[in-house]
Amino acid sequence: MVAGPMAAMLCADLGAEVVKVEQPKGGDRMRLLGHRVGGVGALWAGVNRGKRSLVVDLQRPGGVAVLRDLVATSDVFIQNFRPGVAARLGIDEDALRSVNSHLVYVSVSGFGESGPYIDQKSYDYVIQMLSGMAALQGGDGPPQLIRNIVIDKVTAMTATQSILAALLARERGSGGQHIRLSMIDTALAFLWPDGMMQHALLDTDRVTPGPHMADDYVVRPTSDSFLAMIATSNSQWPGLCAALDRPEWLTDPRFATLADREANAEVLSDLITVEVARHDGRTLVEALHSHDVPCALSNPVHEVHLDPQVRHNDILVEHERPWLGTVREPKPPARFSVTPTSLGRHAPKLDEHTDEILAELGRTPDDIAALRAAGDIGPRR
Repeated sequence: MVAGPMAAMLCADLGAEVVKVEQPKGGDRMRLLGHRVGGVGALWAGVNRGKRSLVVDLQRPGGVAVLRDLVATSDVFIQNFRPGVAARLGIDEDALRSVNSHLVYVSVSGFGESGPYIDQKSYDYVIQMLSGMAALQGGDGPPQLIRNIVIDKVTAMTATQSILAALLARERGSGGQHIRLSMIDTALAFLWPDGMMQHALLDTDRVTPGPHMADDYVVRPTSDSFLAMIATSNSQWPGLCAALDRPEWLTDPRFATLADREANAEVLSDLITVEVARHDGRTLVEALHSHDVPCALSNPVHEVHLDPQVRHNDILVEHERPWLGTVREPKPPARFSVTPTSLGRHAPKLDEHTDEILAELGRTPDDIAALRAAGDIGPRR
């Protein structure tokens, strides 16, 4: 619902011509989630910009024939079905490679193409629970979900990265290939370096125990806001003591060295929390920054676009989009010195470009009318 479509959108951001293929009855059901304009939700629009919409009925041979014609002139095909669905529709790798031997075929699934879970539906929150990510967020308490489809999005980014690598390999003579990507595998690869840092070195008789860096990820209330900071290194510790006006901590034997502070981390964390609560947020941040201690106050979501650095970077743009009206959205974050990216076209209305794409494939107006009459493509809107 997001991982495959967002991967294609990221390709569009980098200059690819992308066609989104949807079913005739209602199209992608993600269109209806969240705030909506004209029946289309902001989330759907946010992961489908830069595309054209083609509506075909893949349950009908005529619809599959249209898709095969499109694939014949394409570089990449991305499908986000559960295992087995593409084969039942006649659009699996073997079927499409028969019309395009150089195709990069991408399968994105929740759990992979075999195993005990492949018949289960998979969503971001399911993978967060299974991968250990929710347990990590909960710490010593109950598991907590990240309130964001982080697994969907990192899977999309990994898919785009893999597509670009496959295209480069093809340019170097390797031909087309099949990229298989699962959300559970991507989640574990994403989580592992820091999230599983205490479960990676298995020769326990040789390992020196140390704290988990997740324990430093604490949000503390100030008198009027919320603050995050981490200042455990020897270079930052004196600055923290100065900013909080606690010079006596520098001579406290419990906190004399980094090892001492790690050994007494719970006591120190409680002391810092009490001191932070005595200060107003902006004054404290200024003091911490003056002593080179990394920190930030929490930006409310409705004010993030007003942050001075965000405004300076010009990452968010407000502009008019056809049929959507005024839209605020991020530009592609990578800045290329020679081949700059752009936001490209608006997210399409359902069936907006079907006639246009079919004409490019050589279908005449009479052919297109016949396809509509047969139900192979969507009805005219």
